[in-house]
Amino acid sequence: MALSAEEAVARIAGWANADGLKISPLGGGITNQNFRVDVNGESFALRIPGESTELLGINREYEHASNSEAGKLGIAPEVIYFIKPEGCLVTRFITGQQPPPEELREPEQIRKIAALLHRIHSMPNLSGTFSAFRVVEDYSKIARQYDVTIPNGFDNLVEKMRGAKKALNLKTNDLHPCHNDLLNANFLYSDQIYVLDWEYAGMGDVFFDLANFSNNHEFSNDQNHLLLKSYFGSYTPAQWAHLKIMQVMSDLREGMWGLVQLGISKLDFDFREYADKFFDRVFANIHNPDWDQWLMEVSTNG
Repeated sequence: MALSAEEAVARIAGWANADGLKISPLGGGITNQNFRVDVNGESFALRIPGESTELLGINREYEHASNSEAGKLGIAPEVIYFIKPEGCLVTRFITGQQPPPEELREPEQIRKIAALLHRIHSMPNLSGTFSAFRVVEDYSKIARQYDVTIPNGFDNLVEKMRGAKKALNLKTNDLHPCHNDLLNANFLYSDQIYVLDWEYAGMGDVFFDLANFSNNHEFSNDQNHLLLKSYFGSYTPAQWAHLKIMQVMSDLREGMWGLVQLGISKLDFDFREYADKFFDRVFANIHNPDWDQWLMEVSTNG
């Protein structure tokens, strides 16, 4: 059983009986419960993990370490407390707003996010690792264990995914600290841009972060060109191909995430519709006539 907000607060020294303690639920999120806690004249954000989130590949110790490191660098809200063994995380509450997706498609904002991603990818090495290929394989096993219906044509997707993995042939020294979940809801604009929710952070492929950000904000090809130019200065056809492959992997991972949630989540949310949205994009893009050309580019020039 997950802790209640009151039980979690009671575990934090100096909070349980503090004057003026106020706990308020925060909206948003389809995995965890989030609360604002006002206490001793300060405000904090409390995250209580959802049930069975380890099946989503989330390691709360790694999340804590990643968020702590990002907080020290001013990229994420500062971590204040970590409740073991339940994995509840307390950070400073930052007053700000979620930027509209269309705003993050503007050239100036694309350049700012590219610079921010550079900072994330230059962080000290993180404890965990993240591979979209491995995640999809793990999620497919779990979805089947929970008798979730897998979309028709999935086996063909897996074969194409394995071909992409072989073509990319990523090595350990190709991996950098990555966030891996750059949803619009995970950006907060205040006195600066903050990145929230470090559940999936780990050593990974920077192109997955770039593709994930692009997908979640529905970038056009022109906006993708600007994103790569802003991040790399100039870029090669192999780097363009790498981005396009990872855009498919980002959607495939998100679709499989929805299927696992369909099996394990008790939330009142249409995870089937959520998954179908991403699978529709995967099937459309993996049959792109340029797919084989992208694989050749990354395998010979990557």
